[in-house]
Formats: sequence, C-alpha cells, structure tokens
Amino acid sequence: MLVWIIYDIVDNKVRSRVARCCKNVGLYRVQKSVFLGTIERNRLDELRLQIEELTDAQVDSVYLFPMCEMDFKKTILLGQAFDKQLVTDEILALFV
Repeated sequence: MLVWIIYDIVDNKVRSRVARCCKNVGLYRVQKSVFLGTIERNRLDELRLQIEELTDAQVDSVYLFPMCEMDFKKTILLGQAFDKQLVTDEILALFV
C-alpha cells in the first residue's frame, strides 16, 4: 500500500529516530518531515508501534495516511513539492 507519513516532533533526537525508522522500512523523504512510499500492511503496523514508542503524544503529532494509487494520482502538487534526488523513479512515476 502507498502511505504518507507526516510529523511534527519537538525533540531533535526523537525526530531523527522517527526519520530513521521511516527510511529503514523503505520510505522516501519528500520533505523534511514528510515520507512517502509503498509498504506492506504489517510493516506499517510495526512502524506505527515504533513511532508510538518514540514520540510523546502530549507534544508531538504524527499522521499516517494510507492511500490507493488511484487517489494518489489525484494529488495536486504546487511549486517544488519535493527533492527529486531523494525520491526513486518508482515514486516519481506515480506523479505522472
């Protein structure tokens, strides 16, 4: 499944750990606090649990948005949406 992960995390160390977790499951950073990629449902569940353990629900926010490819193709991008050097051809192809 395709998933967006968007976060606002106060602590720098925690933010770095969450980013590392996202990269470790094969997601691609498309902005500083935004990751995108395909992931199996059970891996997404594991990632959610990891992020829950790392973050503080009182001050941090993390959004996980699973979406189908058809809905993703309806995404509207304005301006420089992401660093194309950080994103694979697989993800770039979905924007076409």
